[in-house]
Amino acid sequence: MTDSGSWVSLFSGGKDSSWALYRALEKGLDVSRLLTVHPGDDSYMYHVPETRLAGLAAESIGIDLVEVEPEDLGAADADDASRQGDREVEPLEAALSALHADLPNGLRGVTAGAVESEFQTSRIQAMCDRLGIDLFAPLWQRDPVDLGHEMLDAGFEIRIVQVAAGGLDESWLGRTLDADALSDLQRLNEEYGVHVLGEGGEFETLVTDGPHMRRPIELAYETVWEGTRGHIRVTEAGLGDA
Repeated sequence: MTDSGSWVSLFSGGKDSSWALYRALEKGLDVSRLLTVHPGDDSYMYHVPETRLAGLAAESIGIDLVEVEPEDLGAADADDASRQGDREVEPLEAALSALHADLPNGLRGVTAGAVESEFQTSRIQAMCDRLGIDLFAPLWQRDPVDLGHEMLDAGFEIRIVQVAAGGLDESWLGRTLDADALSDLQRLNEEYGVHVLGEGGEFETLVTDGPHMRRPIELAYETVWEGTRGHIRVTEAGLGDA
């Protein structure tokens, strides 16, 4: 492993990757880049909805964003999850390898927001091992309810932008993930098995403000409901006043 160099935050704009970044900055890690993969319509490895808003988040945070635009990952037609996951890591690894060469002091490591997904974390760890860099994953194996409250206590403002699980209806689209929502998610976890932080893709989020951001993200959107799942479609977005 390297002893010096910059960190890159694997960043979608959602709560988990944002929390990993926030904790890295709090710890004093030299995070010099955020990196967002735009996976298209579906993915086994990456956050999908509204990843274009990561650019606004990066502007608010004040860290340069690297955007990775892979060709169609083909996740919707994949019949082998393991092989698909490995395939989806390839463009990320190529981008990090390029950064390793380009950054003045090289690449020390990456931050990641995985909580319980062995599928994702094992592949990111294997990628880091191949590149000879470290992995900072401060959410890993933490209690999701405790994590949720820590995010709220720190001042994170979190918006739910996609749902895809039993018990999560259209009313959840655009809902603020606050203490009441966490309580409702605990109830849905008991009734339907919904992960309290949506780790299995039950829901996706966007952090619109937080202590690491200088200006909030302001949105106008419409909801798209497809019977058992849905997402918000952002019609206008910008940064508000500090």
